[in-house]
Amino acid sequence: MAVLARQRQAVILEEARRTGAVRVSDLVARLGVSDMTVRRDLDVLAGRGLVEKVYGGATSLVGKSTDEPGFEAKSVRQRAQKEAIAELAATLVKPGTAIGLSAGTTTWTLAHALDGIEGLTIVTNSIQVADVLRNAGQPDRTVVLTGGVRTPSDALVGPVAVQSLRTLHLDLVFLGVHGMAVGPGFTTPNLTESETDRALVEAGRRLVVLADHTKWGTVGISTIADLEEAQVVVTDDGLDDRAREALSERVGELMIAETAENIEAEEA
Repeated sequence: MAVLARQRQAVILEEARRTGAVRVSDLVARLGVSDMTVRRDLDVLAGRGLVEKVYGGATSLVGKSTDEPGFEAKSVRQRAQKEAIAELAATLVKPGTAIGLSAGTTTWTLAHALDGIEGLTIVTNSIQVADVLRNAGQPDRTVVLTGGVRTPSDALVGPVAVQSLRTLHLDLVFLGVHGMAVGPGFTTPNLTESETDRALVEAGRRLVVLADHTKWGTVGISTIADLEEAQVVVTDDGLDDRAREALSERVGELMIAETAENIEAEEA
């Protein structure tokens, strides 16, 4: 029996809200319809402001300052931008240094980009980041995973994490954020994660914030750090001119990563 479009869309929306993200291939198998049919349903839902289309699927839209999507949902958003940001950020890491990586999909992408940099000591409160670093198989690398309570984004937070970070001294801290804006600064939707991230920031001599252009103007419930506290912000070339000006006036250095699609457009 054929499933009506309205029924399919209700199923898709329910799954997106439950898990944070849906993939076209999974929906094709579940609903027994074509790839094109699923994409049309996603177009309808996106047009109604209920989901955000991303490469290979869609994510549930985040609206409130306390909303926190899971790691899976965030990992498919702005993938090209995050890869470009990670490659540029990796150029700041010198062999033999001690660095901190907060939880998040952009710092997770950076963890992949650190392959080949020798003698690093890396501290993180992210289960996902620690897995990437462990699986890289570099014997000269030391990975320290803080303890703590697990959040929806696979961060370890709370007093155990904070206490362990307060005893450390790092050369460089890479911080992923939920949002950044003039006034609120760098923010997160998780109050407990905010305290842990602040402890990580305080452990580092230099703070590098990694944030794609969609984070500009987004405000989570809790501030991690003021814009002026960042020595470097690494973002992508989708950031508009007004945002670039606002950040350049407040942070030590603004680094813009060129995304592959924009490079290809310039060369065409």
